[in-house]
Formats: sequence, C-alpha cells, structure tokens
Amino acid sequence: MSWPLLAAPGGALTETTSGPWLFALLLPLVTATAVIQLTEGGLDARAVAMLGVLSAVVAAVRPFGAGAAGVETVFFLIILAGRVFGPGFGFILGCTGLFASALLTGGVGPWLPYQMLASAFVGLGAGLLPGTAAGTRAGRAGELALLAVYAACSSILYGLLMNLSFWPFAFTQGNLAYVPGGGLEENLSRLLAYSFVTSLGWDVGRAVTTVVLVLLTGPLLLRVLRRAARKANWV
Repeated sequence: MSWPLLAAPGGALTETTSGPWLFALLLPLVTATAVIQLTEGGLDARAVAMLGVLSAVVAAVRPFGAGAAGVETVFFLIILAGRVFGPGFGFILGCTGLFASALLTGGVGPWLPYQMLASAFVGLGAGLLPGTAAGTRAGRAGELALLAVYAACSSILYGLLMNLSFWPFAFTQGNLAYVPGGGLEENLSRLLAYSFVTSLGWDVGRAVTTVVLVLLTGPLLLRVLRRAARKANWV
C-alpha cells in the first residue's frame, strides 16, 4: 500500500483501476497465509470455524459504527482476536471480517481491497505484540494498557494507509499534492500534511472508539477467547 511513496503511478492508474489489481494480489496473499497456518498447525477445522464466527461478528457490529465521525466498531475485535490467536489468524480475520462487513453494509467498492489489507495489518500487529503475565492482576492490567496503546496507534496508521489509496490522485497542485517521482521524504511530509488537514478528526474518532471498546470488552473477551482456544486445543 505504500507504493506511491516509492514509485510514481502510471498515467492510466487511478484509485478505481488500482483497487482491482490490489484485490487480485490480496487473494493469493490471504490464501498463502491460510495454507501456511494450516500446514504448520496454526489453523485446524475448529480454528477455521472460529474465524468464520468472528468474521460474522465483525460484519454484524460494523453497522453500529457506520464510520460516522470516525466511529468504527470493528477494530477492537480484530485486535483482541489477533492478540489471542496469533498474527496469522489476525491477518486473515482482518481481511475476511472487512470483506463480510462490506457485503452486509453495501460497502463494496474500489476502496474495499485497501480496507481489507490495512485491517489485516492491524490484526497481524496485534498478534505480534510482546507477551505479558496475563495470569496476574497486574499482568492483565498491563496487557490491556498495551492493547489500548496499540489500538490508538493502529487506528491512526489505518487512516494513513487508507489515504495512500487515493491521495496520489486527489490533488494535482498545491502543498498537499502528490509529487510524481518525488523523494520519499518529500512525499511522506505531504501525505502527513494531507492527513492532518483532511482526516485527522476521523482517525482520532476511530482511535478513541477502538481504545474505549478494547478497555470495556477486553477483560471479558480475552478470557472468553482464551478459554475457547484452550478447549479447542489449538493455542
């Protein structure tokens, strides 16, 4: 998704035309991740069933946020599930959850592949967070604090990644415009300025919503998901 910072888009490439290409590249990536997880024992039939259930839950809770003022109700569950079940599971859930929610809410469009990939990285990162002594009260509090900080940072980063999907085509002039062939430092500073002016309010709203939901539901959902993982004997 960071290609605009590294290479100039072709003349015929737009947000609308680049989406299908990204989707075509994303499907083999998700398939390869699932195959690796299956062959290495990271996913079995019970884990796949859990993936389906959580994807449906993500799709069901998304309309409650509807993206108004940046309010998003899907990322907290992706973060918590990625934390419990690991980075591979989190990556796949980020893709399947956003895809299912788009079908449910009518949010299918050229932006969907970017949403799926960015959400996949949110789930992947949650699974890569360092471990804590979750069996103690202090450890549980520390884990929640860690997840809250990650929720805030990943929510802002998600917005930044989504801006990359259309920012090169949004403006052709001005200090916020993408400079074809410009250096990484130049275009990155323009992207940050563009994001600050146009979408920071939405990104902060997403961050606040996700942090609040992680803190409110985390203590219960982490226990429930870990109990399900122990009973299924895949984690």
